[in-house]
Amino acid sequence: MRALKLPEFEVKRKDNTIFCLIRKKWIVLTPEEWVRQHFINLLIAHLGYPKGMFKLEHSMSYFKNQKRSDIIILDRAGNVFLLVECKSPNVKLDQKVVNQVAEYNKVLNSKYLAITNGLNNFIWKKGDSEFNQINEFPGYMFYEK
Repeated sequence: MRALKLPEFEVKRKDNTIFCLIRKKWIVLTPEEWVRQHFINLLIAHLGYPKGMFKLEHSMSYFKNQKRSDIIILDRAGNVFLLVECKSPNVKLDQKVVNQVAEYNKVLNSKYLAITNGLNNFIWKKGDSEFNQINEFPGYMFYEK
């Protein structure tokens, strides 16, 4: 798999699978899953998010269509705090990807939105009336407030 611009970690791989840090089972290794597992590692090992606050591939209905979000982080009240859309490293993070995460958020109502392809990461924080791009992901200490 392609090297990413995310922190490296000891990846458990077997045949064409990768061990998921959250689901605690072997998952088919696709380029998007490669990015997802590295991003999960960033959130847990480097930003201090607890594993129990994660939901992966959360199913939701949007205009009668079934969709799945890649990574959701919940706050202690069970509300969506951070919504992350992961893409393969060869997918450009363009307006179409931004629109996708924004559409998901119409259902989920997250405080933060993020997109990543493992090479580039973008994050937005909900303001009074719109989302504003920020430069750093909030760590768990910030998340607790």
